[in-house]
Amino acid sequence: MLQKYKPFMTDNSLYLVLSEEYGGALPLLRIAEQAIAGGVDILQMREKYKSHEELINLGKRLASLCKKNGVTFIVNDDPLLAKTVEADGVHLGQEDIRQYPINLVRQIIGKDKIIGLSTHSLEQFRLANQMDVDYLAFGPIFSTKTKNYHIGTGDVSKVLQTALKPVVFIGGINTDNLDVLLAAGVSNIALIRDIMQAEDIIARTKWYKSRLMMNKKTGR
Repeated sequence: MLQKYKPFMTDNSLYLVLSEEYGGALPLLRIAEQAIAGGVDILQMREKYKSHEELINLGKRLASLCKKNGVTFIVNDDPLLAKTVEADGVHLGQEDIRQYPINLVRQIIGKDKIIGLSTHSLEQFRLANQMDVDYLAFGPIFSTKTKNYHIGTGDVSKVLQTALKPVVFIGGINTDNLDVLLAAGVSNIALIRDIMQAEDIIARTKWYKSRLMMNKKTGR
């Protein structure tokens, strides 16, 4: 794998997308604390319905929490917000790069920060694979409430074979279907609801992290 900029995602990384919209009864910061205690490697703040002031306040608190615990902190969609709250990087969707082309994002956040980009098809992945980004997300793999479609596992092996940078797989991943991805060679996964809505967030996070590490040891 090529890592042109700041190395942050090694094989077997567990990535949690934090969104109050899909959370349970606990406050978002408490969920973040418990996920970190369980061994999550990367946290992303994905909030679509908060004011700019609320986003700055939450972002700064999450950035501080992650920095204190050695966890990578990513802000969704907005490179200017990512810079303001001193996040480690920004994650962009396909629609975001129309407003913020990658070269502009790099100028905003700096060369040592992280840029991630979502891809939803093999064609999008192939194009993004050549861009100045530090990691790619591929999905949604399975059915999920956060999207009205999913793309299945058919292209997972092609993505892994051609990836020039780290790839995180996302979308409807849960304890029942994780092994399908691990058997295909996937080593980095992202989740939302299956950790955020877990009865025991620490235990659920530990379970995912242990399965990723076990998979690494067995070389599957």
